[in-house]
Amino acid sequence: MPAATPLAGRPAPALAAFLRGVERRGAVLAELQCGDAEGGDAALARAMRQFIAEAGRQPMGQWPLQFWTLLLADPGLRRRASVALELDATDGLARLGAGPRSALLLRLAAGLDEDAAAAVLGVAVPSYRLALQRALPHHPDGRADPGAWDRLREQVHRRIKTLPPPRLVRLAGAREAALTGVSEPRVTRGRHAGAPRTRPRWLLPLLWALLALCAFAFAATFWWRTAALLEGPGPGQAWERTLPEEPPATRYGVDAGLVAHRDFELLADPQGLAASEQLGFHSWLAARGVDAGPGQPSSEADDAPR
Repeated sequence: MPAATPLAGRPAPALAAFLRGVERRGAVLAELQCGDAEGGDAALARAMRQFIAEAGRQPMGQWPLQFWTLLLADPGLRRRASVALELDATDGLARLGAGPRSALLLRLAAGLDEDAAAAVLGVAVPSYRLALQRALPHHPDGRADPGAWDRLREQVHRRIKTLPPPRLVRLAGAREAALTGVSEPRVTRGRHAGAPRTRPRWLLPLLWALLALCAFAFAATFWWRTAALLEGPGPGQAWERTLPEEPPATRYGVDAGLVAHRDFELLADPQGLAASEQLGFHSWLAARGVDAGPGQPSSEADDAPR
């Protein structure tokens, strides 16, 4: 049977929405299962890619079962971690085996009920209940500790809601890479990292030479100015410098300058401006009792008795 394409039979938004919904829970479950955030995120990214490759052959109702099964089956989570992360000194996650810890985290981090969690682990419901009972916090005398259980559940939920922003960005990048089919570059660290690349022997002397050349060029830009200042003007002379002809600086264009002019109303009304310029003359006519409207000749004023 040929393998289905990553988005065969399912719209991309549905897959993206599903992965976005389980992203935080999956990151916390993987981190607490293996005891390392980076290792858990890498396992989550691999599970996302494999889930998208197989989701087209499953109905949407089976997606949660398929996703959590793929995540817990990742080799990075199945290996026995030397140190498993603890949320609190009383939780004892590090002292649990991989099976009981998976049963506990499927309930607290993934939020699955008993039937779904048992199906993910591939065991019967009574077997899952037994594994969960072994993982529950207990008093020293063997009795169950409901208070420790409530604290553990609250701490897991708080961890899901308060993932640091850089980690959320990394998880979102892994999700988008899985949806688009782009493989992320493998990051190696610690003793698994490759040997560092050696620099050529001539590189360091060349860098120092370029640095010295830049410093010399920077100092030379001030040398001629300093020499001119040291020479100074002769006796009885003053510094003299002819400035180039430049128009006055302005922050406005011609139109904007007219709008900002304090006499904009007069400039916008040429007839009113012309009338205002003859205001003194018309006032004199009014005082003489002569009615000379705009545009009329002023002969009457000349004929008026003086």
